[in-house]
Amino acid sequence: MGQKKMAYRGLRRQALEKTGTPSSSAANSRTTSRNVSRHASDEDDENLSDSTNMSVTSIDDMLTIDAPAEDANEEWKQWIGDRMEGIIERKGSNIGGRVASLDEYNKGLMKHYAFDDIRHKTSELFPAFLKSVRAESSEKETCSALRAIALTLITVPSETVYDALCQTLKNSYTDSEFPSVKAIAIHTLSAAAIYGGASDNEVEEIMDDLLEIIESDGVSVNAEDIGDVVVAACEAWGFLATSIDDMEEKTEVAMDAFVEQLESSDVAVQIAAGENIALLYEKSYTQRETEDGPATEDEDEEGYPIDNSHVKRYEVYRQKHQLEHLLSQLANESSRRIAKKNRKLLHTNFADILNTVQHPTRGPRYQKAIDQETGRRYGSRMTVRISNAGYMEINKWWKLHTLQALRRFLGGGIVVHYMNNEVVYDSLPSVD
Repeated sequence: MGQKKMAYRGLRRQALEKTGTPSSSAANSRTTSRNVSRHASDEDDENLSDSTNMSVTSIDDMLTIDAPAEDANEEWKQWIGDRMEGIIERKGSNIGGRVASLDEYNKGLMKHYAFDDIRHKTSELFPAFLKSVRAESSEKETCSALRAIALTLITVPSETVYDALCQTLKNSYTDSEFPSVKAIAIHTLSAAAIYGGASDNEVEEIMDDLLEIIESDGVSVNAEDIGDVVVAACEAWGFLATSIDDMEEKTEVAMDAFVEQLESSDVAVQIAAGENIALLYEKSYTQRETEDGPATEDEDEEGYPIDNSHVKRYEVYRQKHQLEHLLSQLANESSRRIAKKNRKLLHTNFADILNTVQHPTRGPRYQKAIDQETGRRYGSRMTVRISNAGYMEINKWWKLHTLQALRRFLGGGIVVHYMNNEVVYDSLPSVD
């Protein structure tokens, strides 16, 4: 909220007032079905995430995001309507049929902005999704139903549905026998909080629960040392943290947990923890206010101007020198026991994270090279090409966390939603 021109809560309210989205007091709803049809071809599938996998493997994988191929006509509207009816009815359905319906519904919502097509059905859809989640008849059906909840909320945000969803989602990641279900339930809960009407206190309670998962290496949810679950908890925690203005009270405990995870044997856990560390350092600085006095013209170690538009508000971590040493080791990891691809990921990500810890106003992919026209460093130069729409500048960690979260939910369909879904558009930077 603090770093956005408009808060997530405000965005949701604006969307609801503008479109008359029904409140989901009837959070009794149902889901949709999947047939292998022309609307979800194998080529389209390459752009859309599998229902059991919500990971974004690396920043480099996001530097170009292409939209799925467009349908030549609007037959998809009828097709999504049919899928919804199948999910809602459930009569005589078997696991395979429900999975097919859910997967096709999910791909439809990723590929199209279907607000007008599903908004009057959400009060029937959510109960159907929840029924599949609670029953956990199969890993695939449960994962697909969880993803359907997230996609439905991103398409049709609600001010009230969180209360009807939260306990089932928490039970799912606590009690499920499947690690993939636990991971997706964690991500879905974060989407439900942001787009389903959770209060700030409820968001912070979720973050505390996620931190317990991280601190215990998954033990608190019966997922001991299962990297995907710990990664999901880190990623969801970071996404939720972008919506909290003041992180000072939560920073000390969170930093202890994330620093400990830098020692993990799982590279994905290390990187997810490191990105949260960078976000916490970034959030410890806020825009300079009048009472802070005028900015001084300080220079860095090489004599170039330092950005003083933001001011440090509190100490993030007491053992900063030890942290810098650890981050430097990861940024220069050379062990042959680590796969070459993973070493590269560590080098790239932790060079950025270390730079932000040392200079919290510097975002991802900060370049020290000098712009000859301005006499200043080029700064953060991470840009993501959003299909043919243009390039999005990701010069802050909160922007990266938000983009990664939405990409996990929407896959290549993030382009469609960015262009048509106001809530997604206002959550991300503009493109040039």
